[in-house]
Amino acid sequence: MKKIINDPANVVAESLRGMAAAHPELLRVRTDPAVIVRADAPVTGKVAVVSGGGSGHEPLHGGFVGAGMLAAAVPGAVFTSPTPDAVQAAIDETNGGAGALLVVKNYTGDVLNFETAAELAGIDGVDVRSVIVDDDVAVKDSTHTAGRRGVGGTVMVEKIVGAAADSGADLDRCEELAKRVVSQVRSMGMALTAPTVPHAGQPSFDLDADEMEIGIGIHGEPGRARVPLTSAEDIVQLLLDPIVEDLPFTSGDDVLLFTNSMGGTPLLELYLAHGIAERLLAERGIRVQRRLVGPYVTSLEMQGVSLTLLKLDDELTELWDAPVHTAALHW
Repeated sequence: MKKIINDPANVVAESLRGMAAAHPELLRVRTDPAVIVRADAPVTGKVAVVSGGGSGHEPLHGGFVGAGMLAAAVPGAVFTSPTPDAVQAAIDETNGGAGALLVVKNYTGDVLNFETAAELAGIDGVDVRSVIVDDDVAVKDSTHTAGRRGVGGTVMVEKIVGAAADSGADLDRCEELAKRVVSQVRSMGMALTAPTVPHAGQPSFDLDADEMEIGIGIHGEPGRARVPLTSAEDIVQLLLDPIVEDLPFTSGDDVLLFTNSMGGTPLLELYLAHGIAERLLAERGIRVQRRLVGPYVTSLEMQGVSLTLLKLDDELTELWDAPVHTAALHW
């Protein structure tokens, strides 16, 4: 294992200290328990949009804390759900009196711990709602979740609901928007290599040089099929077909296309894949109106790509376009 680290046990804590040093104008970091909070939080009368999960997926979620997106993010250990007390601390730090919306990826530990925190906050009189993101079409069940996993669609939920909250939308409205995005977003990913968790010291699974894994998760879970390595054209087709057929997306639909690096895939290859995806969608009559390309939901240094499609309407498009200023996303 080759990594730029000191002690594997302290990777997350040291990374968070560096993040706080790099972005003091955007966020502040609480270390015990670990919470990343928007610099101006709490904002009186504003719904607090809070998310989180295991570390190792950066910039998800801490990179999306700031104006127009998350009020707070809760980072667990690498590929490990944050504890309920950390989630509750994030709710406390951002409570402006208008309630909190928890954006939760569909992994068993995340769902359980965020729900526990919501119940504890409710006892303290805070109105807390949870929305589960389950956009991964690759599997119905996995070792980490009951039902579909939450992956790239999480970024769409956080951006759109964060914009609504910043515009003054109440908790009911934020919850409705989050559920609408979840119902209209689908994703699928693949890997050329496995990630190496620092405290494990070896790859999460083995792939031969001429193999690839289709339908992987973001915690090093194997996918739905291990197949011979093929061309970028074929890889994009293997990812896009199940996504389009699942919703389904049809001719005339306006969509946001998110082409995501799993951490180790360079932009040279990512843009190549994105161009193929745009062409294949155009051939189906599906109109790409908005785009996001880059490493936004990673799995440490995994080489691979995921595609996410969100069916747009006028309101979702307007909220996606709304100003955002976070460490990882800004316009």
